[in-house]
Amino acid sequence: MENKLAVIFPGIGYHTDKPLLYYGKKLAKKYGYEILEISYGGFSKDIKGDREKMQETFKSALAQTEAVLEKTEFTAYEKILFLSKSVGTAVASAYAGRHGIEAAHIYFTPVLESFPFMEKKGIVFHGTADPWAETEAVDQGCEGLGLPLYKTEGANHSMETGDVKKDLEILQEIMENCETFLQRLA
Repeated sequence: MENKLAVIFPGIGYHTDKPLLYYGKKLAKKYGYEILEISYGGFSKDIKGDREKMQETFKSALAQTEAVLEKTEFTAYEKILFLSKSVGTAVASAYAGRHGIEAAHIYFTPVLESFPFMEKKGIVFHGTADPWAETEAVDQGCEGLGLPLYKTEGANHSMETGDVKKDLEILQEIMENCETFLQRLA
């Protein structure tokens, strides 16, 4: 049996117990991944639209991630999966690049600052009503990297619309796409 590790990188207010990451973890467990959750905090308020605060948040989250993962022996694993949300997509990608980790990525609602760091082995989920990232820029970023992009019309940064039934359908579709991705990695 292969040793597999899934590292979960949350967003600023989107913790690992919220739907996308919670069910993403459950799927990773189903496919035999050991789960390691990153937790960070202490960020400035009113980050959205403030490039400087966003950069500070990213640097702080990356430093906190470095501390959490410093003793992790990535070479002990045959397969590594990074599941990330929002600013976590930038942190996961930057961390992988900085440490030469060949991870597969599931990117939930990346912020635009993530694209310079993002890896080509992954899939991306984006809602067209996401105020943190314009759809056209996400389209271009994914196209430039050759990353499959799953867009949901009218979904916000949490991949929700405000209609509970529709949100559950969206979540189910996202998890089905994640499962297909994990099956291809198996």
